[in-house]
Amino acid sequence: MKRVGFVILLIISLLIACEEDNHDATANTQKEPGVDKKEQVTDSRNQEVYPLSGMDSKGENIDQRPIGVMVNNHRSARPQSGLSDADIIFEILAEGTITRFLAIYQSDLPEVVGPVRSAREYYADIANGYNSIYVYHGAANFVNDIIASKGIDHLNGSVYDNDGHLFKRESFRKAPHNSYLQLPAVNEVATEKGVEISNSIESLEFLTDAEVEGLSGDSANSIEVVYSSNPANVVEYIYQEDEGTYTRSSEGIQTVELQTDQPITVENIFILETHHEVIDDAGRRTVDLTSGGSAYLIQHGQYQKVEWENRDGRIVPVKDGKEIGLIPGMTWVNVVPSEDPGMEQAVTISGQ
Repeated sequence: MKRVGFVILLIISLLIACEEDNHDATANTQKEPGVDKKEQVTDSRNQEVYPLSGMDSKGENIDQRPIGVMVNNHRSARPQSGLSDADIIFEILAEGTITRFLAIYQSDLPEVVGPVRSAREYYADIANGYNSIYVYHGAANFVNDIIASKGIDHLNGSVYDNDGHLFKRESFRKAPHNSYLQLPAVNEVATEKGVEISNSIESLEFLTDAEVEGLSGDSANSIEVVYSSNPANVVEYIYQEDEGTYTRSSEGIQTVELQTDQPITVENIFILETHHEVIDDAGRRTVDLTSGGSAYLIQHGQYQKVEWENRDGRIVPVKDGKEIGLIPGMTWVNVVPSEDPGMEQAVTISGQ
């Protein structure tokens, strides 16, 4: 009988211990003192979506380090490859009246991106602000020195030119418009250099489906951005109401994927103005990407006047001091000079 009694007491003790453990586990999942419930929900959501596109990760790894690629936008380089898979694309004047793209990839890594062109300091700074590995093909010596002095992780295509692994020269185009990045090889080559290829980055602000439907603003069915009138360099976006996205064209020719001929579609168009200054005889510029200023944010067939700010290296839309949410998908950022002629003259937004 004593043995039976001891066994019963032992079982009761184990049951009590299990109940206490369950209570502790439940308590650990509840809201901690001083932590806002909304923040917990946001943190949970940010672990389920890609941080630069806001798209559902579907349980896949979201810790891929962003890769920022300098993409050629010369007439001889169009149509380009891999633009439709970018999370964010910055379009800024490089020299003269020609723009160049910084395409940032994180949620999707296409097989090929390009053609790839040379670096500029301000593009490198943007890439670094998103903690990207900056990939380009060549640069002036002083630009390479600046990139190195700032400690920006990078891969320079001139080192790997036509190696068939990271970069490949294609015969259907002429140099310097034929160097293509084999994007999946970036992780391998970066690892060999001792560069980190994974990290957890803070998510941008994104809208829910209900917030997208509740957006309000002036109608924006057609947007024209004039980088130059002579020679012509005009970008145009047209709203596709059925899809809730915009298609893009350069100089009247639609922007498409080279391999598929499918139009590039954009959920968010962010146009901002800032000071540009030519610094040498080659027409290279400096571009102020820290001071903030006037901007337009165009989404879902509507636009609003906002401000842009550089917050921890990332260029974001702001209104009344609060960062504005983006629609999940691609964001295209057009940066225009604040002088000669300025954004008000360079940008035309039409409702019809």
